[in-house]
Amino acid sequence: MTTTVAVTGLGLITPAGIGREQNWERVCDGTGLAAADPELEGALVEFSCRVPEFDAADAVGAREVWRTDRFVQLALVAAQEAIADAGLDPGSWDGGRVGVVVGSAAGGISTLEAQQKRFLEQGGKGVSALLHPMSLVNMVSGRLAIEYGATGPNLVTATACASGATAIGVARDLLASGACDVVLAGGTEAAVTPTFVSGFARMGALYSGTLPPDQASRPFDTRRDGFVIGEGAGMLVLERLEDARRRNARVWARLLGYGATSDAHHATSPHPGGLGIEDAMRRACRDAGVSPEHIGHVNAHGTSTPLNDAAEAGAIDRLGSPDLAVTSTKGVTGHTLGAAGAIEAAYTVLSLAHQVIPPTANLTRTDPEVRLDVVCGAPRKVELAHALSNSAGFGGHNVSLLFGA
Repeated sequence: MTTTVAVTGLGLITPAGIGREQNWERVCDGTGLAAADPELEGALVEFSCRVPEFDAADAVGAREVWRTDRFVQLALVAAQEAIADAGLDPGSWDGGRVGVVVGSAAGGISTLEAQQKRFLEQGGKGVSALLHPMSLVNMVSGRLAIEYGATGPNLVTATACASGATAIGVARDLLASGACDVVLAGGTEAAVTPTFVSGFARMGALYSGTLPPDQASRPFDTRRDGFVIGEGAGMLVLERLEDARRRNARVWARLLGYGATSDAHHATSPHPGGLGIEDAMRRACRDAGVSPEHIGHVNAHGTSTPLNDAAEAGAIDRLGSPDLAVTSTKGVTGHTLGAAGAIEAAYTVLSLAHQVIPPTANLTRTDPEVRLDVVCGAPRKVELAHALSNSAGFGGHNVSLLFGA
């Protein structure tokens, strides 16, 4: 595939802040943001990474809060910033040429939990008529299409924690095929609920040690013990490069390659050899026509779980790039599940734009089995031409996106 895609807009709302600039500042600061979460009282883990100081009614309007789940509200905020950043006017664009692709793993899980409680307390008549419009996972892309008059392809991708990255890859294919001229693509998740969190805890996937919450997410560290759950949304505006240049748009970076694979190994554990994520990275490189040896940076999936970090580290090491620097921004934001791939793709784009790699928070002693140059302590100034953003998800899904400066 020869089509080059430009990233012309970025929108972020994450535990690192509301908006692109605040996100970049806090991710580069490299301080973990997990904290005690009163809404998780009674859950097996009672801390998380939430979006700070988010007033949904102020951000999207009281009526929107009444009729949408938080995962949609976060996506609306990120999309608004991305479209404004791209300099596009939805009031004047050809909506039939605009697509929307959004990834989410859980959809409106908080709505489902709340309505289940009402059913148990009040019976069927206590259940809201808005249960399904608020909770179905496809409602996020549908709501964005309504908001912006986007009548082109409208899709949701659900590949667990790779969902946001899958959405960006699918969006790239829509542009390459000629089906769209503009695609709003990304991921969103708001699944920090007692039941959902307790499920992860019962699996042994969450951090369960004795360190303070803000030190619990520690990718590639010898003391990593599990991930910290987070929430957020990341949205990108994607266009063909020639179209972006024709309208004199700022190009943050180019999306050059997309690789997707399946481990076909286990429901929740990655292939121990990291073969699936390695194949996804190599496919992205082949797709872009870039030798793996020329990759200068990988924003790793890096969940802070013992199995994932070890498997991914081995896969990255086998790329054989002599000057490759790695980071995992989950040390700061926690794991935002289906939104992570899009949020981290945006951070990778910003690394290329600023020629800076953020540090991996809480990395004090790198696991001896991780034979990588993992950035820690402070941001690193670099000369970057190409970077990969990796994502993986339960079910064995692997996605790698290759961006160029």
